[in-house]
Amino acid sequence: MKKFLLSVLTFVAALTVVGCGDNTQNRGREPQELSGAGATFPLPFYNVVFEQFAQVKGDQVAYGGIGSGGGVRNLRDKIVDFAGSDAFLSDKEMAEMDAVVHIPTCMGAVVLAYNLDGIKELRLSGEVIADIFAGNITMWNDERLAALNPDVELPEEAIIPVYRSDGSGTTFVFTDYLTKASAMWREKFGAGKSVNFPVGQAAKGNPGVAGIIKQTKNTIGYVGSEYAFAQKIPYARIQNPRGEFVLPSTASISAAAMGEIPADTRCSITNADAVGAYPISTFTWMIIYKEQNYSDRSKEQAEATLDLLKYILSDEAQHITIDVHYAPLPPKAKELSLTNLKTVTYNGVSVLI
Repeated sequence: MKKFLLSVLTFVAALTVVGCGDNTQNRGREPQELSGAGATFPLPFYNVVFEQFAQVKGDQVAYGGIGSGGGVRNLRDKIVDFAGSDAFLSDKEMAEMDAVVHIPTCMGAVVLAYNLDGIKELRLSGEVIADIFAGNITMWNDERLAALNPDVELPEEAIIPVYRSDGSGTTFVFTDYLTKASAMWREKFGAGKSVNFPVGQAAKGNPGVAGIIKQTKNTIGYVGSEYAFAQKIPYARIQNPRGEFVLPSTASISAAAMGEIPADTRCSITNADAVGAYPISTFTWMIIYKEQNYSDRSKEQAEATLDLLKYILSDEAQHITIDVHYAPLPPKAKELSLTNLKTVTYNGVSVLI
């Protein structure tokens, strides 16, 4: 009987460790509750990785997908532990707040999803995409679209572009690409988290854009690839600088990140001139303050924040990216990020152990 009771107690203890996290794995501190807000683009990845992190460490992470712009505002107001953003902060934005560190978490693709009856294959170039969202190409059977798709019978229907209404890193990535692919777009509209699109229909968040495209015929819009995949919405092959028409995949997104990555990891990989590269690829970042003692945060919260970021950079978490249709970080990005985390302090003392 004693052996039986001992076995039961051992089993219950093991369940407690699985459910609440192993304190030997989180520096012996109590489990923490972390909060973040920002980009909807990586939300499917974050939902999985935060759950895994809770099982491994015992720390709970609450994340609000309110768009990159909203996340950065919350961090600037010092009401979150981290911001999620698909757009790295500009020099101007960084000058307006205390020192921050950018940690890339994964790579993904912005796709041009569309809703056209019977059409499962569509080819687009950057210049044509720019002219659609600028209102210069208004019909699906326009001769320029027909030239790119000679084997497709495009309908004589008006094009309905769909774009983001909120401040969005996805919008930044999309318009950053257009400024590189189209001189017209660069001169008239430029790149930003919010852009004055002259035509089309606005929607909030990647889920909102994907929802409108799913429900409305003759639409086209830019959206994170996972949202198009989840909604079973077709998306176009995009022409890269090598002239290849490429779909997003782990390989084609990874190919876009083969160039140099700066020490602070703030870089754009859109329109990469590499064989097989998908041209609207991007890193997405978590942004934290370099000095973690703010807004009455405890040292344990700071430790939990860095433990979260270290976990996301781990091979275990990076493997999850492929399962949810993103791409893992290149080794150089992980190496630079771990180095940058060593600069993070609490009361001036390094948090990273």
